[in-house]
Amino acid sequence: MAEGSATVGASLPRLSEPAPRALIEGTADDQAMSQRPDPEGPGTLDGSAPAVPAVARPRRSRRGWKARLRRAILAVLGLLVAVVLATMGYAISLPSVANAPALVAAIVRAHNGEVGRLPAPVKLGEAVVAVEDEHFYGNVVLNVLDGAARASLTALRTGGDPGGSTIAQQLAKQLYTAGGGFGTTLEEVGLGLKLSVSYSRPMVLEMYLNAIYYGNGYWGYVSAARGYFGVAPNQLTWAEASMLAGLPQAPSSYDPVQHLALAKQRQRQVLDQLVANHILTVTQGDATYQAPLPLIAQHGD
Repeated sequence: MAEGSATVGASLPRLSEPAPRALIEGTADDQAMSQRPDPEGPGTLDGSAPAVPAVARPRRSRRGWKARLRRAILAVLGLLVAVVLATMGYAISLPSVANAPALVAAIVRAHNGEVGRLPAPVKLGEAVVAVEDEHFYGNVVLNVLDGAARASLTALRTGGDPGGSTIAQQLAKQLYTAGGGFGTTLEEVGLGLKLSVSYSRPMVLEMYLNAIYYGNGYWGYVSAARGYFGVAPNQLTWAEASMLAGLPQAPSSYDPVQHLALAKQRQRQVLDQLVANHILTVTQGDATYQAPLPLIAQHGD
């Protein structure tokens, strides 16, 4: 019995001894084989793993960007309405412009001039609108907002007085405001809006043409037409009208009696705007620039 027991015990592996290396390696090989793709199964001919199909990205809905665009447009319109209401509210708080015609007449008569009456001379009116405010005859509110934006940006950028950006704002500056700066610009915008809604476009233009200085001592377009060219305003040629229209920007610098070369450069700018606005053709603009100017070489009173 002792010998039998010893034989059985010797045939069993000891629990504490490690398994043979061959057994471990065989097990590892079996595991690796189990992880390899089945050559008989789906895959490529060389037994490599099949390519994973790309997942298609969902397309953005057209309704999505349309909705965002609609919201953006509504936001811009809402801001525009808010600006309009704020401007109108500010304009209402400003003084009345009912005395504008009387103020214009007072300015002209104070300089021994003659007050022009409606209708304004066509050629001079077209030239002034082209170079000073090409959107003058468009929508009043949009015209005011456009001028306000340009004047405000100029005032913020330069820190100085940008001047009126529309004809109505320039008229307001001439009649009601003094000084410079951003606060004055806002006041001119508000008063310009009041002038635009209180008077017709032809009336606003007529007052502007009367109230501005044309250099050489001439206030108002009647005095300027007679003083420079010896004609009534409605007899001005395109050459004469385009010359007068360029003077108010810098009356002393562009005085055609004293500085004809600079005055001609400014006249060219006016004619270019008339061509751009389809009032004159390119050929007509060039011919007008070359036309003689029968200037009366004398200073106004």
